[in-house]
Amino acid sequence: LYTGRRKNAPEHLESAYENGFSPFSTGCHVIIGDGVKGTDDMEVPVAGGLYVKAAKIGRAIMDADVFISLTHFKGHELAGFGGAIKNIGMGCGSRRGKMEQHSAGKPEVRQKKCRGCKLCAKQCAQEAISFGEDGKASIDHSKCVGCGRCLGVCNFNAIINRNSSAAAELNCKMAEYAKAVVDGRPHFHISLIIDVSPYCDCHAENDVPILPDVGMFASFDPVALDQACADACLRQQPLPGSLLCDRMHAEDFCDQHDHFINTTPESEWESCLAHAEKIGLGTRQYDLITV
Repeated sequence: LYTGRRKNAPEHLESAYENGFSPFSTGCHVIIGDGVKGTDDMEVPVAGGLYVKAAKIGRAIMDADVFISLTHFKGHELAGFGGAIKNIGMGCGSRRGKMEQHSAGKPEVRQKKCRGCKLCAKQCAQEAISFGEDGKASIDHSKCVGCGRCLGVCNFNAIINRNSSAAAELNCKMAEYAKAVVDGRPHFHISLIIDVSPYCDCHAENDVPILPDVGMFASFDPVALDQACADACLRQQPLPGSLLCDRMHAEDFCDQHDHFINTTPESEWESCLAHAEKIGLGTRQYDLITV
């Protein structure tokens, strides 16, 4: 599912250490939750699940007595933003769990808009993108796993989801996976609204933040936490020179009055919080206490 060194635990740990996540810097052990090859998982029932009856969660995650999440709140090319629910649901899913969550959305290329820059192919871990004699991209759906990274990296809006409900289904599955992870044990959640990048942190490339830093948010309720973080972000002014700012100044810009959707028009985030509340993961209502 992923390019680079996250495909197995030894290389994943090397990458973590190089980026400052080690026992010496964090004060705790760094453990890859689904084993050496991503196959060490267990099926966890989802109470009230509509899309997933048994979530495939990394075994080490489920061995913990208490669950605490620390999330970098940022944009996301499919889910609108990556907050606590996405971090828990997708982050704790094993390799097959991640594949299950992404299974609904396999994008296609609008040939007229494709510039043949090949950025999408560089992001594809499945080698599902090829280029014809005219230099236009096409996606082999027999290889595509629906991760959506090509959607985010395309600067010309040439790649779209052929399944109009793909983003909503992904969001609902992530909420159900998150519920499987936290149910039945104490849990607490922290989100940092800093360096709000336009895309998921799984992207190897970097970009300037789309919004200014807001601060640290924390809650026992991951749904309330995501709602509070989203509301705080929507109150901010877009940063000059960011992807969001560029999108807003494009000739064909259509204002959705939502910084995340304006950044990645194929994304959608409301369904995640609505479904999370529906299945009992938490509530979207919150009291904001400033420290």
